Amino acid sequence: MRAKSVLIGVLAGMLALSGCTAGGALPTSSLAYGGLTDAGFRIPPVPIYKVDQRLRRQTVAYATDEAPGTIIVDTGAKFLYYVLGDGQAMRYGIGVGKAGFEWHGTAHVARKREWPDWSAPSQMIVRERNRGHIIPAHMEGGLMNPLGARALYLFNEKGDTGYRLHGSPEWWSIGKAVSAGCIRLMNQDIIDLYDRAEIGTKVIVI
Repeated sequence: MRAKSVLIGVLAGMLALSGCTAGGALPTSSLAYGGLTDAGFRIPPVPIYKVDQRLRRQTVAYATDEAPGTIIVDTGAKFLYYVLGDGQAMRYGIGVGKAGFEWHGTAHVARKREWPDWSAPSQMIVRERNRGHIIPAHMEGGLMNPLGARALYLFNEKGDTGYRLHGSPEWWSIGKAVSAGCIRLMNQDIIDLYDRAEIGTKVIVI
């Protein structure tokens, strides 16, 4: 009887660790949001229990005519989908642009960077100065860089859109409209997306 109780306890623990739930979504294990060392930088863990379950990376049912490998960004729902095919997609929670900074359209991934540098747009420097804030014109890649651990640069037929899919250490901003227009993901999630997406990947922002 004791052996049976121990087995039940072990199975229950494994189920909790895997984040299994009823329904069509397959949540990623909380271990996916643990701390990690990447290119010499120590990315801190995300206190995932504080992040809404819906905003955590997970495989979901997703009907679309777009080809596998396409990225679809639903700014209203605060989700980014990486189409897997067979009616499924990997879904990530995102932070989006504040009112007046949104962007919608179709683009493609023209560049990918690990621990990218960041240069502040001139209009942002002026805007923040008018608010009494002084921001650096340029920042080297690192933990405090606004682009986080990875960045995917979006271009269209006119060239650089100025918008990026990028990481952020500010996990609490996911699910909110807080950015200057770019789409932000938790650092652990942008690393996962970066490894999936290739140069030329189609990106649809709705």
